[in-house]
Amino acid sequence: MILNKLNSIYAYFNNNDEIISFDQLASGHINDTYFIKTKQNSFFILQQINSGVFKDVPGLINNKVLISNHLKDKKKHLSPIELKRRVLSFVKTLNGANYHKDTDGNYWNLMIYIKGSITYETVSCETVAYEGGKLMGDFLNLTSDFNPSNLIDVIPNFHDMSFRFNQFNEALSKASEDRLSKANKYIKLVSDLKEEMHIIENLKASGDIKLRVTHNDTKISNILFDLDKKGLCVIDTDTVMPGIVHYDFGDAIRTICNTAAEDEKDLSKVKFNISYYDAYVQGFLKEMKPDLTALEIKYLPLGAKTMIFIMGLRFLTDYLNNDTYYKTSYIEHNLDRCKNQFKLIESLTEQFNKMKI
Repeated sequence: MILNKLNSIYAYFNNNDEIISFDQLASGHINDTYFIKTKQNSFFILQQINSGVFKDVPGLINNKVLISNHLKDKKKHLSPIELKRRVLSFVKTLNGANYHKDTDGNYWNLMIYIKGSITYETVSCETVAYEGGKLMGDFLNLTSDFNPSNLIDVIPNFHDMSFRFNQFNEALSKASEDRLSKANKYIKLVSDLKEEMHIIENLKASGDIKLRVTHNDTKISNILFDLDKKGLCVIDTDTVMPGIVHYDFGDAIRTICNTAAEDEKDLSKVKFNISYYDAYVQGFLKEMKPDLTALEIKYLPLGAKTMIFIMGLRFLTDYLNNDTYYKTSYIEHNLDRCKNQFKLIESLTEQFNKMKI
């Protein structure tokens, strides 16, 4: 049944082929993504974009294609084969569009699968941390001359702390007594950290930190590596839009330096790995430092703490809202994610003086 549906979608893209097998990739919280194999032994990633979360899907896909084309131009010295391994390539539909809208109003895009690539949900060595930092620094460096105003705001106020607090307060006012009780400890932690967590937003608002093209979802699983653990390609560019460097740096550190998966229930396994932090910083600054101001560099460590906090806050807000945003596998899933992030903040704070750059 699903195979027939996927083939009906795939037929709208520019190919003379058909899908013979597929696997659904379950790592993302938002979209439905499929790894597909065709009769002609080709491999693609077919993705349905969640139009409930993303209000302007055509604009979102246009963002992705614009950035990929920009990166391809910057890397045009590479061979065509190597270029397809280093930058996402999108397949157009038969009528030349970057996406297909099906009869149910769902939007689909098709990407060429990068063979010989692997992803990591968690980091287990400094090499992966270093390579992740180097590749994300390269992405930000190569897009630093792209005018961010040419991109739409895929999710307005995505990392805006005041906006996230407003969402949280609204959820707090409507939450059930049961969920309020279970989340009480973390509701208090949010209140305790509120002032510190607005520092970077205030610097952005004052113009002291500049807007640039940012990825906005730089978890380690959105970086492809080769089999030798060398960074290949930044993927999942759905949230590419104007932002500040601290968002991307911080969200990467959030996942790279967590010794456990973000929904690990055993909080004793959740620690902030300072050696992975140092390795990521080394790789990141190798590519990115010339484009950063002294002020931007100074606040990178706080950017890490801020992004861990904002994800904890978002998981907590969704839990209080009865799980309306993120995909969940069980009733307490979002609360477990929230607990995980606040445990990571606790471990980071204990080592914060060692994080200065």
